[in-house]
Amino acid sequence: MSTTVNSLGFQKSPAETRVVVAMSGGVDSSVCAALLKEEGYDVVGITLQLYDHGIAIQKKGACCAGQDIHDARRVSEMLDIPHYVLDYENRFKEQVMEDFADSYIKGETPIPCVKCNQTVKFKDLLDTAKDLGADCMATGHYVQRSLIENGKSTMLRGADMGKDQSYFLFATTQEQLDFLRFPLGHMDKAETRRHADRFGLIVADKPDSQDICFVPEGKYISVIERMRPGALKAGDIVDIDGNKMGEHDGIVKYTIGQRRGLNIGGTVDPLYVVKLDPKTNQVIVGPKEALETSEILIKEMNWLGEDVPEEGLKVSAKVRSTRPGKTATLKLGKMGMARIILDEPEAGVAAGQAAVFYREDRLLGGGWINAAISNDPRLQ
Repeated sequence: MSTTVNSLGFQKSPAETRVVVAMSGGVDSSVCAALLKEEGYDVVGITLQLYDHGIAIQKKGACCAGQDIHDARRVSEMLDIPHYVLDYENRFKEQVMEDFADSYIKGETPIPCVKCNQTVKFKDLLDTAKDLGADCMATGHYVQRSLIENGKSTMLRGADMGKDQSYFLFATTQEQLDFLRFPLGHMDKAETRRHADRFGLIVADKPDSQDICFVPEGKYISVIERMRPGALKAGDIVDIDGNKMGEHDGIVKYTIGQRRGLNIGGTVDPLYVVKLDPKTNQVIVGPKEALETSEILIKEMNWLGEDVPEEGLKVSAKVRSTRPGKTATLKLGKMGMARIILDEPEAGVAAGQAAVFYREDRLLGGGWINAAISNDPRLQ
């Protein structure tokens, strides 16, 4: 056996190291597989069939992201690596799509891509990789993995801050992180595309996907209506003092912070959606200041950092993937619960989104936002 540690951290030659690559059919995962193959690793490609695209868009004859599966297969053939397609439709429907619909009905704003990573990809697929005798599983995510002093794996933001995906991987457990590798984490997208051109990959110019995979063209309402018939119930739009301002035809059509499309008119100052109440089926609107919160309650915490002292830990907290981190104090509770107190108020924080914590570039962990305590006492 070789005494040299290879690029994936194993004390054996690349040829003796089996790597399962999660191949989505896009340029990132394709380049990931190509680079590992070029290094001489024993690469196996796996693509997941997650949903029936024909049902999603209510058209016959459309395969589940059929083009993506086809592209992944063609790339694998070109690289001369084994490629398998796993039918995870039932798991995906139960663990991701059902949760997506139910979250909206509960007045939340879900992030199904995180749920997919948390369940289907980094749990079920990772187990399958181990069954195939893999030493590790590699993905095309733009995050970095490093080892700290005690030999523990830690996750860092991707070098390309514009492509960093660590926010969406906050639920990765320590055990999963130890098994995962991210070969593109030190690159930017332009470098990835140059590699795709160099390898002559058919997906070199394929555009990045912008939509949630099972929500074509962003039409999430039709997905909810199909999965939960009767979920869209008419109700009242009221202000924060309880005065009726208008009517709505389903709280799932509204999000925290929304200003346009309220159809209430006649107000001097602009009003925003500040709360969704599924119990009363009300959409509550108020002034912009009512969106501000300084305290956020978290559930289902996943923690990768050091022990948190009783008085709390100073962190940088991201409460939306597109927003910069805000300095906050994190206090851990029992049963995966936590509380963060922001140094400065944040506006428009929505239940169902994720709160993700960093120290500089290191991902410390994160959890799901259970509630944002409004700074307006009328909404507390």
